[in-house]
Amino acid sequence: MTDSEDARQSVRELEDSIRTDLRDALTYGGYLDLDRLLHAQHPRSSPEHHDELLFIVQHQTSELWLKLALHELRAARQDLVDDHLEHALKCLARVKNIQRTLIEQWSVLATLTPREYAEFRDSLANASGFQSFQYRAIEFVLGNKNARMLELFVADPEAHALLTKLLEEPTLYDAFLGLLARSGYPVPEEILTRDHREPWRFQPALVPIFRRIYESTEAPWGLYEACESLVDVEDNFQLWRFRHLRTVQRTIGFKTGTGGSSGVGFLRKALDLTFFPELYAVRTEIGT
Repeated sequence: MTDSEDARQSVRELEDSIRTDLRDALTYGGYLDLDRLLHAQHPRSSPEHHDELLFIVQHQTSELWLKLALHELRAARQDLVDDHLEHALKCLARVKNIQRTLIEQWSVLATLTPREYAEFRDSLANASGFQSFQYRAIEFVLGNKNARMLELFVADPEAHALLTKLLEEPTLYDAFLGLLARSGYPVPEEILTRDHREPWRFQPALVPIFRRIYESTEAPWGLYEACESLVDVEDNFQLWRFRHLRTVQRTIGFKTGTGGSSGVGFLRKALDLTFFPELYAVRTEIGT
């Protein structure tokens, strides 16, 4: 093959049907609002530190994925209320894939060495991931409610309003238990009418219900699949928390967090939180 032939092989010619005059047309960049998106990174270090862009992009992309996860979780909750179990499962399948992406993203941030981060960490001042309202919103939808968290967002009316709404609304788990009750399972009335502002607490009365779903060959497959999907979501959430903890520990050790928390110690306590404890407890009962 001659040099000229080799050059032709390495060039993909535009097809005649491809539109090249994009004046007055909706473009890829316009549809995605890339002008704003790609100019939304504003490093605060001076002189600007090379690795601060990594830190900003990591957290901005995480917030975009959290936005989509919240969107899907709220849709799944409504689908359960409307007895559309199959569509709820579709939403949860998407959430699980979003979670896997979020978990893997920590490996990118983990390339930031302790020295590199220390050179621009002071530029964050009091900014901290602890202040992510979307993360709190997802926790509220999943059942880890804490009214005190609203104090963090008094200065952000939109975030405060969203979290207040989610604090007062049923969780995804509440919606699933309601579907079970309408399907003939004896979910106690006091659980169905509980105060939704309160965090979920272990309910022993639910364990025999889940045991019936897991052990009975007559139980609808969709209910079993929903139980396992909820466990998948919690497992992924815990993996995300663990990867977060380990990334923080390898980057700043046991320093206090920029938001005032104890840092690694505070993150470690989150690993004890659970959304669906009965779905784990039932495993001890199955087959006994």
